Amino acid sequence: MVMKIRVYTLVTVCFLLASFNISASSATSWHMEAIETNIADKPSLQRGARLYIGYCLGCHSLQYQRYERTANDLEIPLDVALDSMIFTGQKIGGLIETAMPEESKNWFGGPPPDLTMVARVRGNEWLYNYLKTFYVDESRPFGVNNKVFPNVGMPHALLELQGIPREACEAHSEMDCLELKVDEGSGVYDADQYDQAVYDIVNFLDYVGEPSRLERERLGIYVLLFLVILGVFTYLLNREFWKDIH
Repeated sequence: MVMKIRVYTLVTVCFLLASFNISASSATSWHMEAIETNIADKPSLQRGARLYIGYCLGCHSLQYQRYERTANDLEIPLDVALDSMIFTGQKIGGLIETAMPEESKNWFGGPPPDLTMVARVRGNEWLYNYLKTFYVDESRPFGVNNKVFPNVGMPHALLELQGIPREACEAHSEMDCLELKVDEGSGVYDADQYDQAVYDIVNFLDYVGEPSRLERERLGIYVLLFLVILGVFTYLLNREFWKDIH
């Protein structure tokens, strides 16, 4: 009897998980644009850090990343980092924390999440398309919605840069509108510049998710070269040992 209950419970859990995955994957029919980040591109990372601090850090911390580590990895002089990256009175060795007050959880229905690991959890493609698919929706509390994350509970932080995005489909009451259009001249950037800005932010968050990746990959090459050389010497030594036997 106990075994049957366990089996039924396991089947039920699997069914619920499968149902969750199906509903999650079908939550949006938006066509996701592919993105290939490059954390070796230091200018892109520097631009991404500047944009993140200017437009995202007011709400979203990077509490597992330090200013000093970021400046060193991105080849930013520490005195420049102090002047252009830190506006909270923190020291250069401090963690990248937001100055958002505790009351923010009442404003947004919950505290804005830390984004240190968001690229690893959500994926770069999801982040890239998320930042590009905000649109005006007067029915939402902050006046905007999102095609990748429907009913999003935050404002469009990059609205100043992108401009005012609107749904460009007519008569889409029975299906999702899969086209957005930005009001001409409403943003600081044009479409290409905004795409580049979003790429730089995603590239920076990809770096923040694993700051030591470049160093690890570089060390991995040396390890593989060492193993190849060791293999050659091991083969020669083995042949030397066995030549008298044959």
